[in-house]
Amino acid sequence: MKKIKQLFSDSLHEFTVTKNLVLCGLMAAIAIVLSMVASISIGPYVKIGFSGIPNRIVEFLFGPVVGCIFGGALDLLKFMIKPDGPFFFGFTFNVMLAGLIYGCLLYHKPLSIKRIVIAEFLVKLIVNCGLNTLWISMLYGKAFFVLLPMRLLKNVIMLPIDSAIVFFALSLTKQTVGRLGFSLISAKKLSAKES
Repeated sequence: MKKIKQLFSDSLHEFTVTKNLVLCGLMAAIAIVLSMVASISIGPYVKIGFSGIPNRIVEFLFGPVVGCIFGGALDLLKFMIKPDGPFFFGFTFNVMLAGLIYGCLLYHKPLSIKRIVIAEFLVKLIVNCGLNTLWISMLYGKAFFVLLPMRLLKNVIMLPIDSAIVFFALSLTKQTVGRLGFSLISAKKLSAKES
């Protein structure tokens, strides 16, 4: 319990570092561009894209609190810039919940493919297959169990692909961010753990 409280406290403290806020702004801009040019819709209920990579970077560097708030704010901003169907707060909640999950599993932790696969699996199971399918079912009047098989298949296929992409992106981020002087709290604690 003490570790979890410290994790959330450290993540909240990341908001007080100006460079971290600047990096969040840059990641938001990249995410918006990626959502407009690098996403593919497969039918009305399945969408594949790369705009989540900046979210994973923010969650890895700054933790669950920043990841949750960043994800929610970014989801609202994306909707205002390019509405894609009706606004429904359930989808914003999902992005925030995913930010909490990724942030809790990746922040202050050594980077490993196993940890990323676990985070991806939990988000795909709870958020993508569970809650997203429920919200789509409620919004469009489709039966939950009719939508579920196609969404399960997409998430099973994407699990290893997304895990590899996130691992590569976070490995590159870890190497780059220290040189640029952005991450202060997480980089110091991560270096201390790996020593």
